[in-house]
Amino acid sequence: MRIGVDLGGTKIEIVALDGDGRELLRRRVPTPQGDYPATVGAVAALVEQAEAELGVRGQCPVGIGTPGSTSPLTGRMRNANSTCLNGRALREDLAARLGRPLRIANDADCFAMSEATDGAGAGAAVVFGVILGTGVGGGIVVHGRLLTGANGIAGEWGHSPLPLPGPEDLPLPPCYCGRSGCIETYLSGPGMAADHRRHGGEALDADAIAQGAATGDATCEATLARYEQRLARALAGVINLLDPDVIVLGGGLSRLERLYRTVPQLWQAQVFADRVVTRLEAGRHGDASGVRGAARL
Repeated sequence: MRIGVDLGGTKIEIVALDGDGRELLRRRVPTPQGDYPATVGAVAALVEQAEAELGVRGQCPVGIGTPGSTSPLTGRMRNANSTCLNGRALREDLAARLGRPLRIANDADCFAMSEATDGAGAGAAVVFGVILGTGVGGGIVVHGRLLTGANGIAGEWGHSPLPLPGPEDLPLPPCYCGRSGCIETYLSGPGMAADHRRHGGEALDADAIAQGAATGDATCEATLARYEQRLARALAGVINLLDPDVIVLGGGLSRLERLYRTVPQLWQAQVFADRVVTRLEAGRHGDASGVRGAARL
């Protein structure tokens, strides 16, 4: 048995999996806002309550998926949009509270691990997992092992610059990280909404833009067409560098079914190969994939 925790900005979710990957328990609670000690306490309480309910108190390995990542230099959290985590020794604090070592990885890494293990990328040698939601992230799994990298940032695809920006991509949008033109500023849900407004559209969120395109709104359709072109360019760069067997999409925007038809057609022009066999797939485990991947750590 293993336990996974997905520590998000608005909710903390826990799952317990048996050896065959079946869910024995799954529940969620709100994340204490801006309160680091309360967040540590909430995570620990979920684990302790789950183990008590399952009759395995203190025995389970625990994996934690978080926004941001752990610095290999300091061992402390960095780059988390849940800013109360930044600069904190989250792994050590939770390990001390729970009385055991544990593993921590970025939430996109956990998504990739889940989908590579028993999801849409199961059986593939190289899997690139992508989160397209409020933010944009990525994770890499090679032969069943999560690739973290020398700097602990493997798969941090959302903060690479958008390839080949054209007139419709300018001016480069500023990103919260301090750079401009990051992939996240175009391919996140808020990025799509901002692009729609820049090109004369109403103030709509990504879901409303998709609905408008489906009902024939020309401005919404143009926004989605730009989005698809950008996603294809960005993923072509991943294919040229990593050459994955499969790219798996998660996050709210992964529900746009048209992406799986149009993007592989569009990325061919930018991939340095005569034929692209990389598959583009939707995540199999839906919004449970991140917490399942944390358990798989």
